[in-house]
Amino acid sequence: MDHTVKFLGRSLFHTDIVRVCVIISLSLCCILITALSLERQIGPVYTQLFYFPIIYATYFYPKKGLYLAGACALVFELLSYFYVYPSTVDLISTTVQAILFILVAVVVSTFTENLNTSEARYRSIFESTLMGIVLYDQNTFEIRLTNECVEQMLGYTEEELRSMRFPDLFSSPEEQRVFYERLGTSTDISNFQTRILMKSGGSLWVALSWRRITDNMVSTSIIDINSRKLAEQAAGENLARYQQVTESSPTGIVILREEKITYTNPSFTRFSGYSPDELLGKDLLSLVHEDDRAGFSGFISASGEKSDLPEIRECRFITKSGKERLGALFVTPIVQQGKPSLLLNLVDITEREQLKERIQRDTEMRHGIISTVAHELRTPLQPIMGYLNLLTQDPTTYGVNDETRAILDRCAKSVDRESQIINQMLELSVLDAGKIPLSYSVVPISDLLKTIVDTGGYASKGDLVIDAPTDATMEADEHKLSIVIDSMLSNAVNYSKPPRKIRVTYQFSNSEQMHRISIQDNGIGITNSQLDEIFEPFTLPDGSSANRKHDRVGLSLSIAKKYVKMHGGYISVDSIVNLGSTFTIHIPRTPDGAETSHDA
Repeated sequence: MDHTVKFLGRSLFHTDIVRVCVIISLSLCCILITALSLERQIGPVYTQLFYFPIIYATYFYPKKGLYLAGACALVFELLSYFYVYPSTVDLISTTVQAILFILVAVVVSTFTENLNTSEARYRSIFESTLMGIVLYDQNTFEIRLTNECVEQMLGYTEEELRSMRFPDLFSSPEEQRVFYERLGTSTDISNFQTRILMKSGGSLWVALSWRRITDNMVSTSIIDINSRKLAEQAAGENLARYQQVTESSPTGIVILREEKITYTNPSFTRFSGYSPDELLGKDLLSLVHEDDRAGFSGFISASGEKSDLPEIRECRFITKSGKERLGALFVTPIVQQGKPSLLLNLVDITEREQLKERIQRDTEMRHGIISTVAHELRTPLQPIMGYLNLLTQDPTTYGVNDETRAILDRCAKSVDRESQIINQMLELSVLDAGKIPLSYSVVPISDLLKTIVDTGGYASKGDLVIDAPTDATMEADEHKLSIVIDSMLSNAVNYSKPPRKIRVTYQFSNSEQMHRISIQDNGIGITNSQLDEIFEPFTLPDGSSANRKHDRVGLSLSIAKKYVKMHGGYISVDSIVNLGSTFTIHIPRTPDGAETSHDA
């Protein structure tokens, strides 16, 4: 959770404070390097240095980034005028570069604002859809987000729902048990019919469909099928009573007899654009998109022969106005007036599918932007570091005094840190795209641990003990496993309090057929509420304050989790606040385990 700080009567997020500090430091570095380079006439001036703070600022703060671009352009123009005057050609060149600063800022600002507008539009669709949507954590089942349809359907407020666990909504322990069984058999489930509790105490028949959208988040759609269930119970007794229920249903309902429409409710007439009289006696197949007709006919025929719970099928329809709409179908055999018929329930999911496609495109676009921006931001860091090293390694030649050299050393550390962050962002982006393969080999565990400790200098930073058999080996990608263990050791050192006591232990679990590497520390510990968040990108155990205190941005654990998951393993965490934490890496004995995954 991002905390806030009061400053001049305004609330500022810690993340914004850190970003502003980064933008200011990078801008000052660019100005200082440019001034020193012009003064000392050290090669060409790399004007692209200014693009780093400009792009960074406009990406997070589109409007304010334009002001920064203008300021950078003005400073660059003044520096160039001061040092290159009266060279007309050079002045024209620098003026063009300054104008480019502003143009690039305008392009990035416009693109970012378009993305924000698109996200707001998707949010509007999410809130206005007639289908209930719930997002919950698949590890704790805590409800994270609901739309207004769910609140209206169940009678709870948003705050009440977010304080509940998703299984608590089921009307009985038996239905909870069935839910857990279905959840364990498949990641994605469609048309799971059950009853859930309303705030009033009554139960509601619904059809649940869920899909995992991130490593830890599950999206569940809730369709109110209560009217259909009631209709099924009343169909053989009183058709008029059944119609009274279905007339008010938001779900489109159609009754077919010998493939002809004998009844439609208002929801279906609104969906199709036809009046009830126009639909009566009409062949439903004529409303189906011609490319879906063969599959639709087979689905209807098969549904008429089944007596168990109906399955769901998506099908495209052509409305009276010629527009194409997508519907989710439920078909149940019934008896109407003594003759076999079919009860068809239809939910309009056109906007949901459009939203899914837009979110997918937006996600791919965001990954592309992160990768591209990271590559572009890494390019100007090379000359910055080169100039800084040149000035600090030979201060006498360039007239750099001790005070200036200390400033330059701090700049160099900042640039090096930014380079590491960019490299981690690139690595995380490539991991998300699934483009990094594993290269398995036999890894001697004891030697690997000693190499990591020696390379990182961890032995000098605390009392570190390695407990691993000298002959123990495992099959894994040695380079990626080294990154994972190094991340854990780095965290153990950074978050431990003197005297630091760190213990690295290796064990093999015969019951699970897993290699276990545990890193135990005596650090600040992690609360239960934070355990679900520490493996998310840009998240640290004690929030933004750790960014400043420990100089970390929270990417290493996210990368480590993905590498372990690629091996088919997982990371478990045991922690007690103010006493310490134990991170355990679980790697399958054989590479075949990489086909399965666990969530930390």
